[in-house]
Amino acid sequence: MARFTEEEKTLRRIERRFSKGVVEYGLIEEGDKILIGLSGGKDSLALVELMGRRARIFKPRFSVVAVHVVMKNIPYQSDLEYLRAHAGQYDIPLVTYETSFDASTDHRKSPCFLCSWNRRKALFAVAKEQGCNKIALGHHMDDILETLLMNMTFQGAVGTMPPKLVMKKFDMTIIRPMCLVHEADLVELSRLHGYRRQVKNCPYESQSGRSDMKAILRQLEDLNPEARYSLWGSMNNIQSELLPQEVCIQNK
Repeated sequence: MARFTEEEKTLRRIERRFSKGVVEYGLIEEGDKILIGLSGGKDSLALVELMGRRARIFKPRFSVVAVHVVMKNIPYQSDLEYLRAHAGQYDIPLVTYETSFDASTDHRKSPCFLCSWNRRKALFAVAKEQGCNKIALGHHMDDILETLLMNMTFQGAVGTMPPKLVMKKFDMTIIRPMCLVHEADLVELSRLHGYRRQVKNCPYESQSGRSDMKAILRQLEDLNPEARYSLWGSMNNIQSELLPQEVCIQNK
């Protein structure tokens, strides 16, 4: 009976969940040219590795290019040589794009929102330049569930980041191929493969509530080890007849 190493077990588990997400949500199709946002964090480094491995499979045939967006007004120490070498291991070219934002121009939006919005604009610009029809982001299952909890708690809405979002206005599709991958596995992959994180000293990071939701998700899993699967399933199991309905009262 074959014995798998710790690394092999982790990789097999991640690739199984990665493949399931790609197939189940129809994320990759024949002839796609996909842009990966490579920030340098563990998630984007893992996405480059997984997409690079997938691109070597005969079907469906697709190509990949990565971009590292530098936000000039946020302190960065990007090791571009490392990022280029990491992408190069999987025959993925890397391009860089510089942009910035001014937090004082719109006090209605948080700096985190403005930064994210400008990064997204940069991704669209590079995708168009490179002739890509899809943009792949490194969000994993935990990110998606945390966003669901944040939207329910702060926005009063049941919604999150979908695995696939077709944006007809921009003629572009956003995909999240790691939508079924657990963050704990990506942490382990980062350790096993020695991913080197980029240094980012963001002055606004403490204003984000995501770390709080991360802790709440862990608490829910302490109550029920299957909580993440229940939360995920709930998004496709809306029992509207058991929910409060808006009542329209007409004057007689």
